[in-house]
Amino acid sequence: MIEYLPRSKQHTELHLTQFGMEDCISGHGFGPAIRTHYLLHYIFNGEGIFEVGGSRYRLRKGQGFLICPNVVTYYQADKVNPWSYGWFGFNGTLAESLLKQAGLTPSSPILYYDRDDRIYQYLQFMAQSSESHKARETRLTGLLYLMLSLLVESGPETPPIQKDSRAEIYVEQVKDFIEMNFSQKITIEDIAHFIGLNRSYLCSLFKRQMNVSIQDYLIRYRIDMACKMMGNAELSIGDIARSVGYSDPLLFSKMFKKIMGTSPKHYRSMTLDRG
Repeated sequence: MIEYLPRSKQHTELHLTQFGMEDCISGHGFGPAIRTHYLLHYIFNGEGIFEVGGSRYRLRKGQGFLICPNVVTYYQADKVNPWSYGWFGFNGTLAESLLKQAGLTPSSPILYYDRDDRIYQYLQFMAQSSESHKARETRLTGLLYLMLSLLVESGPETPPIQKDSRAEIYVEQVKDFIEMNFSQKITIEDIAHFIGLNRSYLCSLFKRQMNVSIQDYLIRYRIDMACKMMGNAELSIGDIARSVGYSDPLLFSKMFKKIMGTSPKHYRSMTLDRG
């Protein structure tokens, strides 16, 4: 059984290109050949060989192999105990990153998963997805994410983060939190609690990396977002203030003028005139 799927215009980050399952006959092989997308085979029973980049792997139940785009590969079922396997092909901007998290790369193409039979179950669900008409593509994409999440969870441990890069990660987490929550009444304590660090330590770390305090960064981010909203004539100054986290219009006007050097009203009039 094999099913090919059209290119997805909706799920560009990750989308399924094909999937299938097969009980191979003795000595059945494919290649040498290349693929234009990622293709993962997972072995349910039996054994066989996989060849890539001058290396040859003998694989069996609970193992699998990754075929990367534009890489020549060959694989063949054992003549005595031929394998049964399932496969799924995929592509998208997140594909390489997710595979790396699972420890799968062109130089490390062999997967190991023997915890349970969920990969088989998910492939079965994919086969049954034809019963869902309107949401089939979304359902298949969800199953693909679930499949890859199993491999990430069971993959090798992530190497410890170097001390030099840990600070950068915390800074990015602060920036991400502000980006997602600037319209709410958030405090520095909220940010520190979310990241799981002492407030004073986080503030010191952020200031050292960004040369600006978290509070000033938050204010500037809010005012930048307010400036972008000024061109929308349907929003009043009060609407904009509330949309960027200021319930007090007077406080908003004070902070806006401090950052932009002019009042929100004057800035808006200049923005609308330019428009």
